[in-house]
Amino acid sequence: MNPSQIFLEALRSLNANRLRSGLTMLGVIIGIASVTLMLSVGDAVRAFIDKELAVLGSNQLIVQNGVPTDGGGVRRRSGELPTLTQADAQALAGLPSLKGAAPALQGFFQVQSAETNSNQTVLGTTPAMLELRNYRVDQGVGLDERDVSAAARVAVIGNKLAGEHFRDRDPLGQTLRLDGQPYTVIGVLGGSGRTLDGTELGDLILVPISAMPLRLARPGTVHYISLQAHSAAELDAAQQDAAELLRDRHRITGDKSDDFVITNLASIAQTGNAIGAGLSIGLGVVGAISLLVGGIGIMNIMLVSVSERIREIGLRMAIGARPRDVLWQFLGEAVVLCLVGGGVGILLAALGAWGVNASGKFEMALSLQHMLVAVGFSSAVGLFFGYYPARRASRLLPIECLRTD
Repeated sequence: MNPSQIFLEALRSLNANRLRSGLTMLGVIIGIASVTLMLSVGDAVRAFIDKELAVLGSNQLIVQNGVPTDGGGVRRRSGELPTLTQADAQALAGLPSLKGAAPALQGFFQVQSAETNSNQTVLGTTPAMLELRNYRVDQGVGLDERDVSAAARVAVIGNKLAGEHFRDRDPLGQTLRLDGQPYTVIGVLGGSGRTLDGTELGDLILVPISAMPLRLARPGTVHYISLQAHSAAELDAAQQDAAELLRDRHRITGDKSDDFVITNLASIAQTGNAIGAGLSIGLGVVGAISLLVGGIGIMNIMLVSVSERIREIGLRMAIGARPRDVLWQFLGEAVVLCLVGGGVGILLAALGAWGVNASGKFEMALSLQHMLVAVGFSSAVGLFFGYYPARRASRLLPIECLRTD
């Protein structure tokens, strides 16, 4: 028997018992749909993390106010005491291992325009921040060093905010009031994503750090400093250089605790990817167990089928069929069961992914690689669990089969 004959014969046999075949495939369908969806969930998690971190820029380090101890040895909360200054940022920018450094002050302010009123996150920073974070200015211009030097009341705003406050007008040149102080819009940011505190990029407002409408307990201090290394390979060296410079500037010696914290965003991305990979493996194992149960069901049904078709097997052998022909016939039925079940399972997985995407809360895509893995796994299940019943059928003796009632 050639492959096409085996396939057609398998379809004929399965069609003769459609209900039993459908119920047998149910385990395979659920298993394949689970495996495909779970692998896609892991990929979606990794893609989501990469997308969210992309807006922060590549090769990034974040320096934040640390947790120094007071005279009584009591540790304070991170960021409670301002220890970082704009002078620290200028010194860090001069390190050879760093591409740049940008200080930042952040606050939540009432934002007013002629048309609407809202509360938004405002980031006071320098022009270096736009370059380090890969912020794209779609309209107008970004911040300039002259704006910082002159403490100019100018602002670069997110595209979503521009649409809300200036619906039918060009936002460039318009005035926004931040806690009552007027700022002129000089640029509009493009792109999407989130900042460190979770603010949508489209809702962000950038102003010169010197014009930030924020009262500071200590003038010249900042909330954090963004750093960028020249490459991913130099991140660790850049982090060490930055720590040594800040310890020296803050006069921290010996085993005294640092009054700053340096976070490597690449390590966060690696942790996120590891979580996504672990999620894929864990959920994939759950799907594989479902597929294994389905395979056991196929073996059981195939054994029943062999018992029911003993006379048919005897007749086939009596007119010239070889044991290997019988083996391939029953093995083909098991594989076809799994392949058809795998196809239906992939369709269910695609329907599930469509439902997730339609909700708008998460993005999933079924990759060709995952579908091929699922189909290959289902074929392997058919071969593995179908082999024993097929081998048992092929070893039956024709004379004994024909004697069976």
